[in-house]
Amino acid sequence: MRAMRIATFNVNGIKTRLAHLLQWLEREQPDVACLQELKALDGSFPRQELLDAGYHAIWKGQQSWNGVAILARGIEPLEVRRELPGDPDDSHSRYLEAAVDGVIVACLYLPNGNPQPGPKFDYKLAWFERFIEHAASLYKSGHPVVMAGDYNVVPTDFDIYNPRSWLKDALLQPESRACYQRLLDQGWVDSIRHLHPDEAIFTFWDYFRKHWERDAGLRIDHLLLNAELAPCLVDANVDRWVRDLEKPSDHAPTWIELDMTRLGKKKPAARKRAKKA
Repeated sequence: MRAMRIATFNVNGIKTRLAHLLQWLEREQPDVACLQELKALDGSFPRQELLDAGYHAIWKGQQSWNGVAILARGIEPLEVRRELPGDPDDSHSRYLEAAVDGVIVACLYLPNGNPQPGPKFDYKLAWFERFIEHAASLYKSGHPVVMAGDYNVVPTDFDIYNPRSWLKDALLQPESRACYQRLLDQGWVDSIRHLHPDEAIFTFWDYFRKHWERDAGLRIDHLLLNAELAPCLVDANVDRWVRDLEKPSDHAPTWIELDMTRLGKKKPAARKRAKKA
């Protein structure tokens, strides 16, 4: 088996969490890591520290907000695009795409959309529409593709500890969920849910009301695979220990493991969808 591990991690400030990031990379050694919320300009990206840890990187920063990066262990990621198509006036750093060891890796930080209703939610849905259109072309590209990132969508009530206190949040709105479902309807495989159909798995715990201590989490970080790559999926989970570090990100790294010798084989059959809470 030629294994490849791909992860996504919203670091919530790469300068603030650099020690956590380096500790995670050293311990888990993902082959590819997609990062979101760098919250730093391009010149502040810790390129040398990551190189010293064995990772090459491409990144797109933004002052105080947003920012995405793709790290690759031991090889250079080959940049494909630096922005989501469809709106040349969109200045947010939310999308990055690269080829890594034969796999197209899309790293995304979908807009949060709060408060809703309002212009921020409108922007979220407009961005989502552009993403759905681009995802369709990626799905049909003939290349193995993973779309990894912070989608800021809780797909179903089963993906949150308790939906009642979040009913007005943009992450749970019917429009947000419908957009995510339209991605799945294109054929994308939700890695975590495919391998864990009946297990409540979370990737985010906010800083308030002891949500981490109570395991009151949400699943909003997703890795979606197209038909070429989905047969390679052998494992998927969350590195929860990172969320338990001192002054952590509110997200934990989410990862998949792929058996690349399976490339070209039949897509896995869809499993029964988990019941909603």
